Amino acid sequence: MLIRSTGMFIAAFMIPSWIRGIKSYRCRKFSVQLTQARKLPSRYLGQPSSFTHPHLLKPGEVTPGLSLSEYALRRYQLMHLIKEEVKATGTVGNTDHAEPDSILMLKTAPGKDLPDHKSILFVPKRDQNRELWDGPRSGVDGAAALTGVDLVYTTEDFKLLVQKLKDEGITIWYDATKPTHPQLHCDYLKPLLESRSQYKNKIRAVRHLVQNLRLFKSEAEIELMKNAGRITSQAFIETMFASRSPVNEALLYAKDGEMVLLDGGCESFGYVSDVTRTWPINGRFTGPQAEVYQAVLDIQKSCLSLCSVGISLENIYTLMLTMLAQNLTELGICQKKLNNDEVFKAARKYCPHHVGHYLGMDVHDTPDISRSLSLQPGMVITIEPGIYIPEDDTEAPRKFQGVGVRIEDDVVITEEGPLILSADCPKEIQDIEGICSSRK
Repeated sequence: MLIRSTGMFIAAFMIPSWIRGIKSYRCRKFSVQLTQARKLPSRYLGQPSSFTHPHLLKPGEVTPGLSLSEYALRRYQLMHLIKEEVKATGTVGNTDHAEPDSILMLKTAPGKDLPDHKSILFVPKRDQNRELWDGPRSGVDGAAALTGVDLVYTTEDFKLLVQKLKDEGITIWYDATKPTHPQLHCDYLKPLLESRSQYKNKIRAVRHLVQNLRLFKSEAEIELMKNAGRITSQAFIETMFASRSPVNEALLYAKDGEMVLLDGGCESFGYVSDVTRTWPINGRFTGPQAEVYQAVLDIQKSCLSLCSVGISLENIYTLMLTMLAQNLTELGICQKKLNNDEVFKAARKYCPHHVGHYLGMDVHDTPDISRSLSLQPGMVITIEPGIYIPEDDTEAPRKFQGVGVRIEDDVVITEEGPLILSADCPKEIQDIEGICSSRK
């Protein structure tokens, strides 16, 4: 929620348990002065700390791999975007605190202009009885030391602020249609929204600003996503090794001669991977399976080579459709006499999904960002072409009927070219068959 009143702006976000933070903004370089460091309490807090979990967090880290300064920079960058929005229109997420039932507010300091601001965090108060059952709470002192925000109060204190937000002179930015915390929304914001429903000064959405920030990953975030990619790659290798036919149906149901298509990933400290591999359950590709697989692999490699600055996912999708049409024709799945429009229609028939999507804290991250946007350093995307031929598709040669293949990797866009986060996950035919044969 962003608020404007006589030159004051406030950003407030309700924090469910799965929120981890706003992403770094690529286009600006800022210098952020941190609040004087506070000593962490010598006790468990509402989330891991370097005192209680030194194996996960280094001193000065708020969440694994992400420091106080990085989160402070994120808050500053959000307020910078608000400043740019004010310039554009004439009017005027998230937080490092992972404890649920909390609210973060960002407001400009008195007498100063955006993006200078004060950060205020509202957290659940300490309650020995509830903590006995629900686990530790950070409390005001713990949250202040852990996050480095300027001021911390209890969530109950937010009630006092809500009454001041009914003034029509205040502009509120808040995603009322998609609240991240339904209970806090109902307790505090819903009555406020109802009281302001007749105002000309309507509540404005902030979702697009948050997604613009999430789109670009910092070096620290990319390191976390590298780790997620390594974990997923190893899991795929072990799954291939363990999936020899016949395999326990409770683990995997596949008959001898069939292929397994597995689309999977993991979440590691708030950041995800999304990888797909296809392999034969008996460890050996048949001739037709290998033909389709190699066609998809060649297409995927060509698409990966296009993952560079200035290219868009839509551009790569066009290449994928072009190569699909060519390969489907060469395989005899599409007739050579088809015109271009008919071939592209066939390509979309046998691969009915896009070539990829943005990746980050969610599998389909920043869903409102257009795929026509030019890729820039720090963006992370997936590349996942496929060919799926139904068993009852009489238009395709019989040997290909029932064959389906998809190959998906995670890619960081850099100035030097694509960085494949899932590069450790085998996808060459000989490598896959080598892993599968070693299990015999």
